[in-house]
Amino acid sequence: MPENVLEKIIEKKKIKIDNLKKEISIENLNDKISEYKSFINFKNKILDNIDNNKISIIAEIKKASPSAGIIIENYNPLEIAEIYLRNKATCLSVLTEEEFFLGNLLHISKIKEKIKLPILCKDFFIDKYQVPLAKSYGADAILIILAGVDDQTADELYEEAIKQKMSIIVEVHTVEEAKKSLRYNDALIGINNRNLKTLKTDISTTYDIYNILINHKGPLISESGIRNKNDLLEISSKTKIKTFLIGESILKNLENNKIFTVL
Repeated sequence: MPENVLEKIIEKKKIKIDNLKKEISIENLNDKISEYKSFINFKNKILDNIDNNKISIIAEIKKASPSAGIIIENYNPLEIAEIYLRNKATCLSVLTEEEFFLGNLLHISKIKEKIKLPILCKDFFIDKYQVPLAKSYGADAILIILAGVDDQTADELYEEAIKQKMSIIVEVHTVEEAKKSLRYNDALIGINNRNLKTLKTDISTTYDIYNILINHKGPLISESGIRNKNDLLEISSKTKIKTFLIGESILKNLENNKIFTVL
């Protein structure tokens, strides 16, 4: 997304988090977390597939995005999650940003009540308060977008997620960000194929950045711009990447998407 949109999202997010901090204390969040019994290890689910030379698909659930606009008019996150479960998706990614993606943290808890798959809270994490907040709704993993935070904030988010025993995806878009991401030893690293300035996607971004990340001990993920089964298989054959986060191309053809046949 263009920098001004990213900046707008983050500015709105700051206001939202400041207000939430006044309404819900960390103690209240921890109490809510202690009542949850259905957390699943997101990273281990993917590692198990890698160990067995299997592809993993992190299937995304979202109503809209700044690049695509409204993707699904009659949006029912639970129904989408049920379709993904039937198609043997490895994990779920649930958009929870409210203004630009029309998401909600409640979507995670509603899905978690019915679907036993690990869930990534896909949002713009800019404050470590958001980590227990996400977990209190049932999230198993968080996202750290290096383009959206400074190094200190990224470190704080990572350390809080480790403390909360959550999985972490560190998302990179450039060679410079990829180099920075290597210090997060326990994270999964996601390579986003979307150019944040032009909104265009190009899967060659994965190839450009892959060699920098090849020795990272955690799973690598190719994200965005994966249009079909052939794109996925091409990336997998040219790299050692076995994990893919896919949204729009699945959401636009939910019922008969051949991309799931790789699983």
